[in-house]
Amino acid sequence: MSYNTFGHLFRVTTWGESHGPALGCVIDGCPPNIPLTASDIQGDLDRRKPGQNKFVTQRREDDLVEILSGVFEDDDTNGQVTTGTPISLMIRNTDQRSKDYGEIAKAWRPGHGDYVYDAKYGVRDYRGGGRTSARETAARVAAGAVAKKILGDGIKITGYLTKIGKHEIDRTKIDLNQINQNPFFSPDASIVPVWEEYLDEIRKSGTSIGAVVEVVASGVPVGWGAPVYAKIESEIASAMMSINAVKGVEIGAGFGAAELMGHENADEMYLDENGKIAFKSNNNGGVLAGLSTGQDIVVRMSIKPTSSLLTPVKSLNRKQEEIDIITKGRHDPCVGIRAVPVAEAMMACVLADMKLMHRAQVG
Repeated sequence: MSYNTFGHLFRVTTWGESHGPALGCVIDGCPPNIPLTASDIQGDLDRRKPGQNKFVTQRREDDLVEILSGVFEDDDTNGQVTTGTPISLMIRNTDQRSKDYGEIAKAWRPGHGDYVYDAKYGVRDYRGGGRTSARETAARVAAGAVAKKILGDGIKITGYLTKIGKHEIDRTKIDLNQINQNPFFSPDASIVPVWEEYLDEIRKSGTSIGAVVEVVASGVPVGWGAPVYAKIESEIASAMMSINAVKGVEIGAGFGAAELMGHENADEMYLDENGKIAFKSNNNGGVLAGLSTGQDIVVRMSIKPTSSLLTPVKSLNRKQEEIDIITKGRHDPCVGIRAVPVAEAMMACVLADMKLMHRAQVG
C-alpha cells in the first residue's frame, strides 16, 4: 500500500493498524530547537481517545504517546527540544478485541472498505478495519500537536460540532468556552441535551448518524499558500477529505455561495480605526487566489454515519452469496464527535507546512 505520507516540507507518515500492537507516525521536516515533550502531545490525544462517554466507542485506550526519536535534552537549552531529525511517535494498542470481527472475516460490510480492499489487494485486515479504521487518526492528532508547536501561540485552531443529524446549533448562542465542557465539543450549550437524547436513541437502536464539524484557524498571516497547485484551501480540503468518513468539505460560505449575488459574496475591504486593512465579511473563508487573507480560515466537513452497525443490513460474502450482516464490537454511534480533534490536527499540519513553504519562498 502506497501513499501513507502527506505534506510537502512538514511531512507526516502514519503507520499501524487498529488491532496491531501499536500505531504511530514519523514526522520529517520539523525545524530544530522547538521545545517538545510527550506532555505537549498528550493533551490533544486525550481529547480524541475512545471510551470517554457513552456517545463514543467503548474501546478503552489510554493512547499514551512515546517519543522515540527527534528530540534531545541539552544543557544549553531550556529542556527537551527538537533536533531537526525525523520525529518518531508511537501509541500502543492495549484494548483490542479481535474476536469480535471473526464473523466478518469473509464478508463485506456495506459502507466499509471491505469489498474494495479485497478487490484491490486480495487481502485485508478485517480486525477493526486495519488501516481503514479511524484508530489511525490517533497518529494524526499526535502529529498535529507537533505542528501546533511550529505554528506558535499566535495561531489558534478551534474545532467544534455544529450538527448531528438534523439537529443544529444556534449560532447566536456560540460560546467557545463551552466546547470542552460537554461530550460533543459543542459551542452551544443549549443543543447538548437535544443531542444527548437524540444520540441515546440512535445508540440503543443499533444504528448511527452523521454530523458536521467546523474548524476555524485564527491568526494566520496574509499570503500563505501558492496560487496554482498548492492553494491553501486545496491543501486543507485534501487533508480534511483524507479523514475517515468525511464526504464533503466547504470553505467560507461554501455551497451557500451559489445562492449569493456577486456584490453579496465580495468581502468588501476598508481601513479600520488603527489604519489596518480589514474586511466587512468573510464569505471566502480567509482565502483569496489560493492565499490566506489574514482573516479566520473557516472550514466545514460533512461526516457520514458510522458503517459498523448492530442493525442487520443486506450484503455479500467473499463467495458472492447474499447475506444479512451485523458488526459486533464497539463502535461510535456518531463518528463525527471524535473527528473534531482530528480535524484540528489536520488543519495544524497543513498550516505548519504552509508556514515552512512560505518561509522558504519569501523569507
